[in-house]
Order: sequence, then C-alpha cells, then structure tokens
Amino acid sequence: MVLACLGVVVGVAALYYGAEWLVRGAAGLARRAGLSPLAIGLTVISLATSAPELGVSLQAALDGKDSVAVGNVLGSNVANIGLILGLAAVIMPISVATRVVKIDLPLLALVSGLLTWALWDGEVARIEGALLAAGLVAYVTMTIVLARREGAKADAHADSELPPPAGSAWLEGGLIVAGLALLSVGSWALVEGAVIIAGAAGLSDAVIGLTVVAFGTSLPELAATVVAATHGEGDMAVGNVVGSNMFNSLGIIGTTALVTPLDVNLASPELDGTLNTDLCVMFAAAVLLLPLMRTGYRVSRWEGLALLVCYAGYVTWLFVR
Repeated sequence: MVLACLGVVVGVAALYYGAEWLVRGAAGLARRAGLSPLAIGLTVISLATSAPELGVSLQAALDGKDSVAVGNVLGSNVANIGLILGLAAVIMPISVATRVVKIDLPLLALVSGLLTWALWDGEVARIEGALLAAGLVAYVTMTIVLARREGAKADAHADSELPPPAGSAWLEGGLIVAGLALLSVGSWALVEGAVIIAGAAGLSDAVIGLTVVAFGTSLPELAATVVAATHGEGDMAVGNVVGSNMFNSLGIIGTTALVTPLDVNLASPELDGTLNTDLCVMFAAAVLLLPLMRTGYRVSRWEGLALLVCYAGYVTWLFVR
C-alpha cells in the first residue's frame, strides 16, 4: 500500500512536468509552423495525450475484454468535458474561438452521435472501424488545412498568445518527446497505484474501469489542459479537450476495431449492463458544449464549476448503481 501511494505521488509529479514540457514544445513548433494555438491543440497535443487511452483500449481488446476497451473511451470522453474542461475554466475563464463553436463542436456532437449509434448493439465490425479511422484522418487534415489558410492571422495570434520559440526546433521536438515520455510514465504509475488502492477499498471492477482507469488515461489531457489554461493559452486548452474526444471516438475505437472487431456483451460485469446509459451520458456531454460555449464564446468559472458538479454526479452514480 505504501508503494501504491508512492506511485500516485510520483505519477502526479511526472504528469505535471511532462505536460509542462509538452505544452512548451508544442507552442514553439506552432509558431514555427505558422499554426494557431487552437490548431496545435486540436492535432498535436490532443493526439499525443490520447496515447494512453489507445494503449489501454487496444490491449484490453486483444485480451478479450472488449467492454473494458469501450468503457475506457466513454469514461475518458466524459472526464475530458466534465472534469478537465471544468477544472481548467475554474482555474481561469477560457475564451473560445469562433471556429470551435461553428465547426469543431458540431462535428464532435455528430461524431459522438455516430459512435453512440454504432455501439448501441455492442458491436463494431472492421469495416465500421475503418470508417471511423478514416474520419479521424479527414478531421486532422481539415484542421491543418484551415489553420494554414489563416496565414498571417495565425502568426499574429501566435505572437500574442504563445511564448517565444525555445532555441531551436530540435529542442522543442525534444521537449515534446520528453514530455510524452513523462506523461506515459506518470499515467502508468498513477493508474497502477490508484487501482491497488481502489481494490483494497473494495471497489468493483466496473467502478475501477469507468472511473480509475478512465481518469488515469485522461491524466495527460488533464495535465496539458490545466497547464495551458494557467499559461493563458485558452485556445490550446479547448483544442486539446475537443481534439482528444475526436481522437478517442474515431481513432481509438476505429483502430481497435480494425485490429480486432469489438463485440461488447451488454450484460458483462465490466459495464454492469449499462453500456447504453454511458453512451447517452457521453453524447449528452458533447451536445451540452454547444450552448455552453456559444454564450459569449467563453467558458466562465461558474460554467466550469457546473461541469465539475455534473461530472461528480456521474461518478457518484457509477458508485451507487
């Protein structure tokens, strides 16, 4: 138990410094590439910080635990919106770019709806996985093309919002690699420690999977988003949350189903027979962001607090259901 507690402490420290280096490196490369902070959050950071979810879900599916693979994605998507975005907004109110409200959020709601429809029967075939993965490629391509078209506007935005480049592109790339390494180590240490502590406390596998594991694999997003918010990089914080959910829904489920078709038993112990309810919660969270961010194109502290309360209510329900 002592080692488990030590693992949690080490994991938190590694996540903080990993996120700090990742954000600094990505911010520098954003300036050099002429991309806006929003674009770099939607692509580089969101794809990188979602790596733990991909590893956990793919390994679970290969081990025949399809429901765990799916539950990890659903829990992470809800945590990204309720916990991560909510906490970032409480720390510092976040301004939202018009492009996010008009393009990215409607797409996220659409993708969440499609994923809900695809998983409603508990199965995702290889062809469905291929279509989901192709959707991610299309989204990333669209994001980069739109960012490059911004041209001088993106450069001006980067000058005002991002820190100056850290010496050289090689150094910034090194910061990204080192940050990702620390994020991976930190996530593993924290999840391992938390699972041991949760198991000792008598929590069920379903609660551990949808809370501890989902929360643990979302820690890179949490660390990177909070660090970006504290640095005043609101676009990067929002981009990371939205991009991560897009990657989770399209890339992780898609890639996992391509490797091994998913067949989730709705009565499995891992999800307590409530997969469809969790799908509805995930879809509702994505739809909620549309009116939330359209009001003044910002997420205030009170709205962030409301997101945290909703997430706390969902987690409480997981414990008592």
